[in-house]
Amino acid sequence: MDTIIRAAAIYAFLFIVFRISGKRSLSDITTFDFVLLLIIAETTQQALIGDDFSIITAVVLISTLFVIEISLTLLKQRSPSLDKFLEGEPVVLVENGRPLKERMDLERIDLDDILEAARRWRGLERIDQIKFAVLERDGNITVIPRTEARMSA
Repeated sequence: MDTIIRAAAIYAFLFIVFRISGKRSLSDITTFDFVLLLIIAETTQQALIGDDFSIITAVVLISTLFVIEISLTLLKQRSPSLDKFLEGEPVVLVENGRPLKERMDLERIDLDDILEAARRWRGLERIDQIKFAVLERDGNITVIPRTEARMSA
C-alpha cells in the first residue's frame, strides 16, 4: 500500500509543479530542459522505488500511475470545469496586431516567442500581420494572419 500512496503523491506533486511552470515548459524543450527532465526522472524514480527494486514494485507503480492518468482522463471527459482546471484553456495573446501584455506576462510569453511562431508556421515577419496569436492548452502558439487587404492598409 505504501507504494501506491507514494506513486499517487509523486503524481500529484509533479502535476502541480508542471501546472505552475506553465504551458510553455515542455512545448519547446532546450538542452538544459532535457537535462533537468532527466534529473527529475531519476529523482522521481528514487522517491518511488526507495530500496525496493523488485519487479512487483515496478509493476504496482506503473499500474498506479496509469490508473491515475486514465481516471483523470475519464473525469475530465465528464466534467468540463475539471478539464478546464486541470488542462487550462487557450489564451489570446495578440488581437488584431496588438499584443495583450498582461496576458503575455501572466503566461510568461514574450513578443519574440510569438514572432518566432509567426515566422515558423505562417511566414509572417511583423506583429501587425497577426490577427490572433493564441497560446493553446498544449503550450504551442497558434498564429492566425490578418487578411492581405488589412496588411497593406
